[in-house]
Amino acid sequence: MIVVDGGSDDGTAGLAAGLCDRVMVAPRGRAAQMNAGAREARGDILLFLHADTRLPENFILEKHVWGRFDVRIEGRHPFLPVVAWAMNLRSRLTGIATGDQAIFVRREVFPGFPELPLMEDVALSKAMKRRTRPACLREKVTTSGRRWESRGVVRTVLLMWQLRLLFFLGVSAEKLARRYER
Repeated sequence: MIVVDGGSDDGTAGLAAGLCDRVMVAPRGRAAQMNAGAREARGDILLFLHADTRLPENFILEKHVWGRFDVRIEGRHPFLPVVAWAMNLRSRLTGIATGDQAIFVRREVFPGFPELPLMEDVALSKAMKRRTRPACLREKVTTSGRRWESRGVVRTVLLMWQLRLLFFLGVSAEKLARRYER
């Protein structure tokens, strides 16, 4: 397990040091951090897990080229299970995986995450779909609903729909990232 810190100031690197095989520092940004970790990893399968997401107990990845898990969003808001259900359904229908779903890919076919400030997971999914559809595992990862709850669940859903649509229509990831961070 490799933890790649993007220069955080919250003590992440120190906290992770005793819990993983290696802690690295890379330029800030999910794509840059995940690509740095992938370059250092030695396994045949790369699994990209956000810091606020936990894997299920038992799962098998060996037979898949690439894919993602179903997601469960942890939190108090009553709409979070509906949001997770919709994310899982959307992903099954479109073949687009998101980082919250713990994307995995065989090393020999991993093209690297496009170095985008946002939508790197969508761009990787589009590239990988040209090879084959993703495995959509029914085992659930559990991700934090903290950001959803703090920003407002409905507001966050609408924002993510808007960002995905604009990305699909060709708006730059840089502009979308600025909108996302507001």
